[in-house]
Parts: sequence; structure tokens; C-alpha cells
Amino acid sequence: MSRTPQEIFEQYVYAGTLSRDADALAGQFTEDGVFEAPLLADGAGFPRRLVGREAIRSAMAAYYARPVTGGRAPNLAKTGYVLHTTADPDVFIAEIDTVFDGEGDADNVTVSLVQIFRIRDGRIARLRDYFSPALTD
Repeated sequence: MSRTPQEIFEQYVYAGTLSRDADALAGQFTEDGVFEAPLLADGAGFPRRLVGREAIRSAMAAYYARPVTGGRAPNLAKTGYVLHTTADPDVFIAEIDTVFDGEGDADNVTVSLVQIFRIRDGRIARLRDYFSPALTD
């Protein structure tokens, strides 16, 4: 199953951020895949480190079951990303600016983050998600 970085990234975002579908998200990972958010403190609302597809599925299902705080959804028309390939064909980096609409344009909030993907056999073997810990409350 050979997928491009673009396809992997878009399917990952759709399964997780947009659909909040833990089964589909876990299916993007290898059986022994690792999902890490290294900037988070232990005990944060978002899982810091998950190892294995089943751990990813169950932890993200519990996370997605929580009520969404802040009441803002991402504005996909204003949100943007750039994918960076590396010298290693199994590694790519996503640089993301997610915009959440406020009352007026001045109240919009932009959240910037970086994700590093390591791919094996067309699936995510390791994902390191670097984002603001304040977003997990």
C-alpha cells in the first residue's frame, strides 16, 4: 500500500481532526505505531504517548468522547499547511496554521504546530505532534 505524503497527511487529518473517528485514525498507523505529543506534561487531557494501534484507538476514542471546549471549530478555508519532504523518503514534516474563527477577524485565533511523520509500508509508524499544551484543556 503505497501512499504519498500528501495522501497520508490528508487521510490522517480527515480521520482525526475533522471526523474525530478513533477507528479510522488508528487505521492510519502501523500495528506497532507510536503517536507522541512530546511538549505535553504527563496527565494532560491529550495523550502524551501512545504505542500500538489499539492503544491509539482506545485513547483517542476516550479523548474524542470528551466535550469540545471553547466552542470553536477550525475554519478550513483560512487554515493552511505545507508538507516538507526530507532526505529520508520515509519521513516528512507538516507545518500547520489552523485558524479558529472569532466574533470578527480580529478575534480569530491561529494555532501553529509541526508534525513529523515516519512512514512504513504506507502507514504511520511514528508521529510526533508538536503543539501548544494550552490547547489540550
